[in-house]
Formats: sequence, structure tokens, C-alpha cells
Amino acid sequence: MVAMSARPNQEAAAPQAENTSPHRAGFACFVGRPNAGKSTLTNALVGQKVAITSNRPQTTRHTVRGIVHRDDAQLILVDTPGLHKPRTLLGERLNDVVRTTWAEVDVIGFCLPADQKLGPGDKYIVKELAGIKKTPKIAIITKTDLVESKALAEQLLAVSALAEELGFEWTEIIPVSAVKEEQGAGRAPSGEGKGDDGRGAGQVALLADLIAPLLPEGPPLYPEGDLTDEPEMVMVAELIREAALEGVRDELPHSIAVVVEEMLPREDRPADKPLLDIHANVYIERPSQKGIIIGPKGKRLKDVGTKSRKHIEALLGTPVFLDLHVKVAKDWQRDPKQLRKLGF
Repeated sequence: MVAMSARPNQEAAAPQAENTSPHRAGFACFVGRPNAGKSTLTNALVGQKVAITSNRPQTTRHTVRGIVHRDDAQLILVDTPGLHKPRTLLGERLNDVVRTTWAEVDVIGFCLPADQKLGPGDKYIVKELAGIKKTPKIAIITKTDLVESKALAEQLLAVSALAEELGFEWTEIIPVSAVKEEQGAGRAPSGEGKGDDGRGAGQVALLADLIAPLLPEGPPLYPEGDLTDEPEMVMVAELIREAALEGVRDELPHSIAVVVEEMLPREDRPADKPLLDIHANVYIERPSQKGIIIGPKGKRLKDVGTKSRKHIEALLGTPVFLDLHVKVAKDWQRDPKQLRKLGF
């Protein structure tokens, strides 16, 4: 996988609106262990699905940019794969993407789930972050809707103490819930590591308020209305993979890859009744996995098509005919040639 360059061509940017305060625009990156809520947080900030989510770890495989437009700033959110101990060539390449991204962004947000104690994986990531001296770092306690106030307070103190132990301070510490808005709860100022009696409320808008002043001054980098710069075919493939991840056995999730082979408007359709034909292949690593993904009499694959088509039509704004086929790419996670073919 090739990491995306940090700065797009500014010639395509929208003109800067006149304002008394300087406009800011820049890149913020969410990092953390797999399944720390990074993709859900990105979608909540953008206000639309631009990154797939799953309760399976290591769901994200691309750096997906979500774009937040504000009067005072434009936040480009880079949602990286979770940093983890790699067991395959794919895992090594995903980790390389994370580290390359850290070096290119203006703000780093470290995501730690409220319902999970600080573990070796978190400490490993924070130790690496401690070596990045100039970039502001925000600690974001995610999934606050899953814990009571006491557990949240303990988590806030723990993440604050870990930074102190490694010789730096978080620019901000903030609890958030991207899936459930609650009343109350303020942010924890840098160094204090504690909120009030609430559990982080939703606080998504407050997180954007905290990131915006940390970005460099400058005009918008993307035109008004753009929510991501991810190619449509890649986003469609990701939506199909998200649907395929639901309900599969533990050994299967990381074996699934999806490639959209073709997206073409159906010919001879009236202008008021367009139809987009999408042909995609779902790849697995072993012949024995075919039955799992297809299901009895093709029911699972049909469900994958039904669920993903709904999201694809919402994304593209047009009716879709989705044609899915399951193919075997033997041990693709460990094969450099297969990884290239599948876009990594």
C-alpha cells in the first residue's frame, strides 16, 4: 500500500471566505490500537460514513480522509489502520502506513476506549508518540457511553499519568461518544486528566473545536462540499467488505478483500430512471472459506449484497445493480504479488 501524500494541489481549493479571524486548514490523524473507535469517530465528525466500521479489529486498511468544513477551519481527518504487532506482510504494510501518516499531519489524536484498561499496545503507541516532539497530541477517550463515571475518571487519570511518565503532556484530554449523545460532561484540560460528573456526552463537536485552533493558518485545501478524497470505487469496495464482515467466524475477517472490477451506467435507461451496474469480486484465502461467505443456498452472499447496496446507493445517489462473485486468492495476506493486485 502506498501512503497518500499529505497535501493536495491547492489550485483546486475553494476560495477563502473573508473573516476577521484567520482561517485554518490542516490534517489531523487518529491513532490507537485496532478497534479503538477511530473510524466511528471520523464518520461522526464528518457527519457521513466515509470509513467502514466493524467490531472486528484491524478493519481499516486504507488511510481514509474525511473532510470537516467549518466557517473558521477545514479539518482533514486521516483515519489510519490500527497499529498492531504484525503477523503477515499485510500487517507490516499497514503499520508502515500509520508511521508515515504521523510524520505528515498537524495534530495527532490518540484514541483509547473507555471500557478497556491501558494495555501494552496502548503504551507502545504512546511511547512512539512521545518521540514526536513538535506535533500537538490530544488524548481521546472513546466509547464513553459504555462505562460509568468512576471508570471514565480512572481512564482519564491513567492516560494523563502515562504521558507524564514518558516526559510529555497531552495538549488536551477529552472523553467522547461518537454513537450516543448524553447530557453534561466537560473536557479535561491538559495535565488534569479529569472531567465533570457526566460521561463525555457526545462531545464530537467539542473535539472539532479543540483541533481547529491547532491547525496552521491557510485557505481551505478542498472544495466546499467534498467529504472525502477516497475514490468512489474504493469506497464501494469498502462498503461491500463492511457488509461481508458482519457475522463471520473469527478466522475469516482478515481474509476478506474486495475489488470493484467495473462501475458502468446501464445503457438504454431513461434519464429519470438511471441504473449503475457494479461488478465486484470478494476474495478469500482458502477454498474452504467459500462456503462461509456464500452461505447455505447463497443466502449470506445475498445478504451482503442487500446490505451493502443500500449504503452504496446512499453514497452515490443512484439506484445500483450489484453483481458479487467470491474468488480464492491463496494466502493473499502473505503474497506480495497478490497484495499488489488487491491494492495494497
